[in-house]
Amino acid sequence: MFQLRDKRLADEIISSIKKLDVHLKFMHVCGTHQDTLVKHGLDFLFGECGIEIRQGPGCPVCVTTQKEIEEMLLLARKGKIVTTFGDMIRVPGEKDSLQSMKEEGWDIRTVYGVEDAISFAEKNKEKDVVFMAVGFETTTPMNAAVLLKNPPENFSILCCHRVIPPALKAILDMGELKLDGFIEPGHVSAIIGSKPYEFISKDYSVPQVVAGFEPLDLLMAVWMLVQQIQRGDAKVENEYMRVVTEEGNVKAQQVIDEVFELCDVKWRGFPTIPESGLKLRDKFEEYDARKKFEDALEEIKDKEFTEPAGCRCGEVLRGLISSKECPLFGKKCLPNNPIGPCMVSVEGSCNIEYRYTTK
Repeated sequence: MFQLRDKRLADEIISSIKKLDVHLKFMHVCGTHQDTLVKHGLDFLFGECGIEIRQGPGCPVCVTTQKEIEEMLLLARKGKIVTTFGDMIRVPGEKDSLQSMKEEGWDIRTVYGVEDAISFAEKNKEKDVVFMAVGFETTTPMNAAVLLKNPPENFSILCCHRVIPPALKAILDMGELKLDGFIEPGHVSAIIGSKPYEFISKDYSVPQVVAGFEPLDLLMAVWMLVQQIQRGDAKVENEYMRVVTEEGNVKAQQVIDEVFELCDVKWRGFPTIPESGLKLRDKFEEYDARKKFEDALEEIKDKEFTEPAGCRCGEVLRGLISSKECPLFGKKCLPNNPIGPCMVSVEGSCNIEYRYTTK
């Protein structure tokens, strides 16, 4: 797990935390952090120190709602070429997934990025090509940048982008669990910087640390949170200084702001969170699939969709339960037969738990 030069520091951190006899609950909001925690057994190691770490809504595929999936399914049935990432294609909708529809012959393409979708549009100018834009602040700049380059007229985006800080506020406002600190995502923070989290510490007195993705990064982040709590502090500290700055990537932020604006949006497992989503600005409405195909989507505009029966992904995403506490985990819900998105996505808590802990 650790290189020799890091093991001594890791052992020292663990020993120091154990001596403090703490009982703390932290949350991170990043699928890569969850992968590191479980893959390297850090979750058990922290448990021996009296620290529990839950994954919150840090998986973009997982927080995408049933309705957004149904929008893409409907557009495919209306004859559009639907493009999105491999994980999204496998997420179950109410009756179908994009994968099952693809197997039935509908034109659904797996892409590695928005450029692939544009390439399909350029090669199929007689067809409408829709890209399902999923992700947090990390992936948003790339999608914004392509719209500034005048993509083909037959290309459009179904925007499902979300931003992280309002979700943290929502978790605290819902009051379902007491959290002693947040471990903030390194990739997102590389774009937005550490400053946007400051209101959390100021208004809610919750310590925060922006962390990288190596095992030692997470150990350091936890140690920094413990130290804040011991001192009675509540502020944002940056463990990932080799990548993240206070102001973030200003150019990327400007590109995002030029193309997108904030909007209220639901997250899977959450009610509507104010100003937690992104939508295209009016000057880019010709590329907005919801406006461009408003008539085609009318039949589900006001329809409410529920979670699959028995699926507790929503509670996992709010940090209320662990994956193994879901009765479907490892039984009916498996990576090759997922009931909910947390078992589909490689950043989903259930998928990660199954891969590393289930024989």
